[in-house]
Amino acid sequence: MDKTNIIIIDDEKLIREGLKIILSTYEDIEVVGVAGDGIQGLEICKHQDVNVVLMDIRMPNCDGVLGTRIIKEKFPHIKILILTTFNDKEYIHEALKFGASGYLLKDSSNDLIYEGIKACLKGNVVVHPDVANNIILNTNYDKALNDNDINLKYNLTKREINIIREIASGLSNKEIADRIYLSEGTIKNNISNILSKLDLRDRTQIAIFAFKNNIIN
Repeated sequence: MDKTNIIIIDDEKLIREGLKIILSTYEDIEVVGVAGDGIQGLEICKHQDVNVVLMDIRMPNCDGVLGTRIIKEKFPHIKILILTTFNDKEYIHEALKFGASGYLLKDSSNDLIYEGIKACLKGNVVVHPDVANNIILNTNYDKALNDNDINLKYNLTKREINIIREIASGLSNKEIADRIYLSEGTIKNNISNILSKLDLRDRTQIAIFAFKNNIIN
């Protein structure tokens, strides 16, 4: 069985050791290191074959935003999931901008964290709906645009706007294809068009675009 190698970065020893014990109960997860801040986490990444980082967002010395930035700069293939609370809106936006694959609440269930790890490995954006709703409701974005406004402003088709909504909901290409009755290849082509039209890098940036413009389900 191929195992997913995880490192856990949190300044609270009790939390990181607790997560290590919990995740070690899954047969296909291997916790290969723990660290107290982003710099220590980067050092582990230099010496271990790491697939996913679980990173606390608020830490002294090197927080989750800077930790995400320095790890992704050196190891762009490593997926980073941010562990957060409801009060970290600005931190979350910054971490996503630097390449994090999504965010989970620190008190998420064991299975939700496990499923989040598996989802980000498939390239999905992992979005805890409670946190997403809180960010949208409590952030002063530009006035929400309706689909016609979005079409005119960004030259997006109705289908592309729907796909953006589904990406922001955390769905995979296959799940989007099943939901809107198209082939997975068609979805991939549409996502390529969306990235080109909006001058974005990846699915995470598409999700951020959706949140900023209230293009959500």
